[in-house]
Amino acid sequence: MKVYREILVAIDCSPVDDSLVEQVSALVLQLGATLHLLHVIHSHTLDQERFLRADSTLILDRYRTKLESEGIKVRVVIRSGEPEREILREIEENNYDLVAMAAHGHRLPERILFGSVSRTIRQNISIPLLLIKPDR
Repeated sequence: MKVYREILVAIDCSPVDDSLVEQVSALVLQLGATLHLLHVIHSHTLDQERFLRADSTLILDRYRTKLESEGIKVRVVIRSGEPEREILREIEENNYDLVAMAAHGHRLPERILFGSVSRTIRQNISIPLLLIKPDR
């Protein structure tokens, strides 16, 4: 059985992240793995980039503090750009064993309009992908 040591968790700084981080951190503790929290800032202006970066930094720092207090090794990564492209780039540039992300469960019109980050990731990586359906 493969042992996961480096686990990447892609979060979008939305309410579903709490459930995702909670579930993956339980796995990380059992395995003694390192948790890598990734957020991709998707902005259209410099002001929006600054605001979203400040906001996401606060959120990620809150997760890091909580997880480290539980004995989990945490690395935080913030990237800017198109989420699918930046998540794939992060995976290509590092040696992750597993990627975890929330499956938002959009309905068909929303999937057509917005696409699916998880679908794109699933189709373009060679490591396991853990999709977690968030608590509603």
